[in-house]
Amino acid sequence: MLLSFLCITTATAGLARAGALTAASSVATQFSLTTSTSLPFPTATLASSDAVNFIQDISNGWSLSKGTIQNNPNNTAFVNDPFPDSPTPGLNPSNTTGPVLQVTYPAGSLHDYGGTQLYSMWNTSDGSSFNSVLLSYEVAFDSDFDWVKGGKLPGLRGGPEVNGCAGGVEPNGTDCFSSRVMWRTSAAGEVYAYIPTPDNLCGEAASEIICNSDYGVSVERGSYSFVAGQWNRITMLVQMNSPANIANGNLLLYYNDVPAISQSNLVFRSGDDVNIGGLYLSTFFGGSDSTWAPRSNVNSYFRNFEMWGSSSPSNLSGSTVSTSGASYTVELPRLRWVMGGACLLFSWGLVGL
Repeated sequence: MLLSFLCITTATAGLARAGALTAASSVATQFSLTTSTSLPFPTATLASSDAVNFIQDISNGWSLSKGTIQNNPNNTAFVNDPFPDSPTPGLNPSNTTGPVLQVTYPAGSLHDYGGTQLYSMWNTSDGSSFNSVLLSYEVAFDSDFDWVKGGKLPGLRGGPEVNGCAGGVEPNGTDCFSSRVMWRTSAAGEVYAYIPTPDNLCGEAASEIICNSDYGVSVERGSYSFVAGQWNRITMLVQMNSPANIANGNLLLYYNDVPAISQSNLVFRSGDDVNIGGLYLSTFFGGSDSTWAPRSNVNSYFRNFEMWGSSSPSNLSGSTVSTSGASYTVELPRLRWVMGGACLLFSWGLVGL
């Protein structure tokens, strides 16, 4: 058994999560994400049918998978900013003068007829694949928004299977991944991911991660909270693990430019065919039963979708993941505090899955 020590002070560990304000463009620079894109919005408001036509019109640059909005297109519209005097807190208030995307969640709805879902694919000019992508956008909720038990918000996805990694369809490591934002009861925020789940990811060594054998993985639930009636900024970085048998996938999330989530030991894939395809604009209430549904019609609003990317994956160190037939074993550290909390003792060993 290999033992190693990492010494840190508890004060330093706390500062890492409560860091200074960081703009999305600065995060992109930090990780050498030199290619960028943004979603174009119309210059005038559009009712639902015209909004659908705008989004699905290939000349407008949304680059939809299969050329269509996947779920509930009629819940979309482009409307005037409902909160022009409540800009996003953070470095760049970024009030807009043009329309914003409205998504409606009818009373009693879940994913079946509430919200909407589309996959905006981002293709490189040279045919290479993105292995690191930073997504930034702003979201607002009606002032009387009913959070109920939770719901999904946009994130990233990738892999050759464009319909999996959602709705209880678990990934196998070679088909797809997804990492969406999610709100929970009382507006608590998290990242909700469909990714492979080695045993130690869900064990005592990673108490900030909650695994569900039937659905996605809850990452750092409650690390930030949304505010209704104003704009909120989400900035999410995903870097694929590389090589595919190393658990060094990197996930960062900033809320209103403040660091909120940091996980650097994730497995997004077990094969190199899974890359980052683009924006997964997936939003609805749920959950899978009526206890998650809103009690009245409510709306969310979106603007300023931007992405930065690179073909380079994570270059962090990580533990070894090995796959052989149906077996799945992971070499991960088991952690315990020693020396009065000043140092971490890492005990390395293989864990079967």
